[in-house]
Amino acid sequence: MIPDIVLFIILALVAVASAVGMLFSKNAIYSALNLILNFSSVAVLYLILGAPFIALAQVTVYAGAIMVLFLFVIMLLGAERLRRSETLPYQQPVSIILAAILAVVAIYALLFRPLGIEAASVANPDFSSPAAMAEMLFNEYLLPFEVTSILLLVAMIGAIVLTRKRQRRVQR
Repeated sequence: MIPDIVLFIILALVAVASAVGMLFSKNAIYSALNLILNFSSVAVLYLILGAPFIALAQVTVYAGAIMVLFLFVIMLLGAERLRRSETLPYQQPVSIILAAILAVVAIYALLFRPLGIEAASVANPDFSSPAAMAEMLFNEYLLPFEVTSILLLVAMIGAIVLTRKRQRRVQR
């Protein structure tokens, strides 16, 4: 029990530190690499929680595919350095108000939460297996799965069409 808690604390600290490093990094490539570290530590946390499928999806989809695309675009556009953008006049007051609300909610949750932690109901051990998830996905949730795939296909075609129109205007 103690090694699990120690491993959890270490991974949580790595996840938080990499998230903070991502936010405050002035170099876009270092920011993307911090995000990869954050995704990887969250995937290990999923493994500790007994969700191997979600951990695998986290590594494959986020740390693998999306971050490779981010790094490719950053290097292709030559945007290693993030530019200082002009802030809108209402941005800072709104962010201060939202941060204050978050702090009040966090303090309330820490002070007034129940002292004892109730035991969670034990889920079926096969619940997180890839076979059980695939069966549920392709039986009960087939229509939303197909609609999502069609939406992604339409978005990809739209991006290609928009890019081709801009390229033709530039060539003329």
